[in-house]
Amino acid sequence: MPSAQTSPNIPASTCGQPRSPSPIPEIGALALPGAGGGSTGPLNREPVLGIAEPIWVAVKLTHAFIICNVKPLSLQAVEMFETKADTMASWEQSEWQSSIESGLPRRDRRSGTYRRYVPDMLLGSPLLLPHDVDHLVARAEQAVRGLTGNARDLAGIARFLLRSEAIASSRIEGIAPSVQQVALAELGARELVPDVSAQAQLVANNMTVLHEARTVLVAASAITVEHLLGLHAALLPNEPHHHGVRTVQNWIGGSDHHPLDADFVPPAPERVSVLLDDLTGYLNAGGHSPIVQAGLAHAQFETIHPFTDGNGRVGRALIHTVLTRRGLTPEAVLPVSLVLSTLRSDYIYGLTAYRHADPVGSTGFHAGQAAWLQVFASAVITASEQAGRLAAELAELRSDWADRLHRARMDKGKVRGVRGDSATALIVRDLPATPVLTSATVQRIHGVSHVAADRALAELVAAGILQPHERRGVRYHQAHDILDLVTVTERRLASTNFDTRISPPVRPVAARGTPT
Repeated sequence: MPSAQTSPNIPASTCGQPRSPSPIPEIGALALPGAGGGSTGPLNREPVLGIAEPIWVAVKLTHAFIICNVKPLSLQAVEMFETKADTMASWEQSEWQSSIESGLPRRDRRSGTYRRYVPDMLLGSPLLLPHDVDHLVARAEQAVRGLTGNARDLAGIARFLLRSEAIASSRIEGIAPSVQQVALAELGARELVPDVSAQAQLVANNMTVLHEARTVLVAASAITVEHLLGLHAALLPNEPHHHGVRTVQNWIGGSDHHPLDADFVPPAPERVSVLLDDLTGYLNAGGHSPIVQAGLAHAQFETIHPFTDGNGRVGRALIHTVLTRRGLTPEAVLPVSLVLSTLRSDYIYGLTAYRHADPVGSTGFHAGQAAWLQVFASAVITASEQAGRLAAELAELRSDWADRLHRARMDKGKVRGVRGDSATALIVRDLPATPVLTSATVQRIHGVSHVAADRALAELVAAGILQPHERRGVRYHQAHDILDLVTVTERRLASTNFDTRISPPVRPVAARGTPT
């Protein structure tokens, strides 16, 4: 018998068990007591399980299983149920009439019939997982919680992985700036740095937006559609024509001019607003475990595809938003999107399975959710393992820095160690977050004088921890160890075996070697 994510109002032992005497209802329409609402067809009136105050639902008797994971509903959730009958998972046919008469090959000027997908609502939907998937989800959560370390190291790791996630957000769409270029672009946002590429600036902006997801969205008392619109606009600052919820049909794959040969066609634009309201309601709920909630929210967002561009970037940011809001990743950012990008065939398989057309509560309904969550939970476990490996490598690097600095000071006759409040110690402490810096950077971040900043940079150059560079008259310093560690990690995460000695990277990544 499968296991389930359960509501506190329903014993776990009853989830998935046949209900007697009457079968579980499928929601058709909803009416508050005395409201006189209802729907057509043969209906029984039964209370929704797990709701503190009685709310009655006009129901159709369909699936003979006890529903699990039902939480008390807000008025917004009640309103969502009123439209649920119109948004059951299905593939609907529509006609595409091309307005292009010339200038393109005939295959791009075609008209015809295509299918677009209408997903289930998330709020109030049951969740019934097979034992193996349920165990995998538990392992994934345990793996994330097992990422331990002191606050300073975790902050550095979070910076590494946030950078990697931002690079992934662009690389998935064909852009591959080096880590060094991204670090220079980030520096250039506050200081004069010549010759920063547009691609690197885009990735640096994505880093800022991902940080926004970990601050504004995480701190919000409730996530709203407006939050998603703001996140999307920030990710595409120079493309206002893409801002806002789409009012046109979009699609993935196939021709740029029609959806007839598309790999996937999302819901019609008139359905998007209701689906987004349901999604944000689900994001604010806590009925499912953090891993399940992050996985289902990501899959649902990518299925809705509410924007004309930038959906992937927002969808990936939502993963981190959920995990952080639920307390799973208060410091670290997991490289989940890098893992999903590497295992792209598994990712597409999982999303395809999630986009089923079976009734709520049916075997096909549960199988679709389980298939996607199996892919997602496996990616979270792998991301956690890789983050732990990076944490250990960073700890080794810090130890090596301490040895180098000690030897360099001894060579100059300095017997005493570095003071903890010195500019040198402050730079080393935050070096993982700022691997490219200038004297002005040190002064601004650490509040030290120009003289103290220059002296500390010179000491770290002498110890081989920093390397000096110059670009069109602008002097700056790089921590090659950090940049190389990020590059090595990215290459490893681009291998389907997560080991480049066994399988090479499957997507464009920087070559190994010291940055210049």
